[in-house]
Amino acid sequence: MNLSEQLRNQGRSLSRELVQLCRAKGLTVATAESLTAGLCAATIADIPGASSVLRGGLVVYATELKHDLAGVSASLLKQVGAVDPGVAIELAAGAARRCGADLGLGLTGVAGPDPQDGHPVGDVFIGVSYRGEGGVYTMCASQRADSMDSESARQVIRLQAVNEALVAALRTIKS
Repeated sequence: MNLSEQLRNQGRSLSRELVQLCRAKGLTVATAESLTAGLCAATIADIPGASSVLRGGLVVYATELKHDLAGVSASLLKQVGAVDPGVAIELAAGAARRCGADLGLGLTGVAGPDPQDGHPVGDVFIGVSYRGEGGVYTMCASQRADSMDSESARQVIRLQAVNEALVAALRTIKS
């Protein structure tokens, strides 16, 4: 089993746990995704019963859509760019607000093949908004991806970002 398959299996397992936990607690989830382009929401949706917890997701790949759809501050985007912990938190809050969910996940980062806004390939920021409270998690997948061709590295970085977002969601709900 290659690394991508391992990460996909891990994502399914984490999604299953998230769906079960959210169902048990009566919680709902929404995403706002940049580098993962909907992969996090799709991974959750793969689980039977996800329709009772997954409210929806925003794919905000283009920088201006982060503001237009998710409500990320235009001045923040202008000041720091799209890849920033503050942007991740605002994406998460925007996802929760726009989709009417208890828990919002925001994912932004650089999957490559080139650096972006001074951030190397592999820099990822994951925001979590839980009933109005926000937090951010940082992930750096560049070391793991350095030994791969750019297409494989992109895939691994995106899958790792999804898994880390799911871990962050579980950690937030459990604490």
